[in-house]
Amino acid sequence: MTTLYGLSNCDTCKKARNWLQRFGVEHAFVDYRDQRQPAATLADWAKQAGGWDALINKSSTTWRQLPPTRKTPGSDAEWQLLLKEYPQLIRRPVVVMDDGSVTQGFSDNGFKTRFGVPK
Repeated sequence: MTTLYGLSNCDTCKKARNWLQRFGVEHAFVDYRDQRQPAATLADWAKQAGGWDALINKSSTTWRQLPPTRKTPGSDAEWQLLLKEYPQLIRRPVVVMDDGSVTQGFSDNGFKTRFGVPK
């Protein structure tokens, strides 16, 4: 089953969840603020996203309010600690398919391609 990770109050996550329901895509939703993800999961997401920087929403208020020293983690462990502390920094939603493949974000055409729905 597809799992959508995000924040319950995020408008983009709500749009993605509504899209999945509208097209009958069976899925589970996990609010990663309530259910913090293990370090290994975060590392896998970062790897599939193209690195830690690609996993992070650097236009978020949370990112902009971080002290400069927190914006330059020097190791995987520091990135993992930052995301455990501030899960809202993760670009959302994170979509994990049955095969373990990961994508981020939501767009109608992107989801149609991802889930094989005719455009």
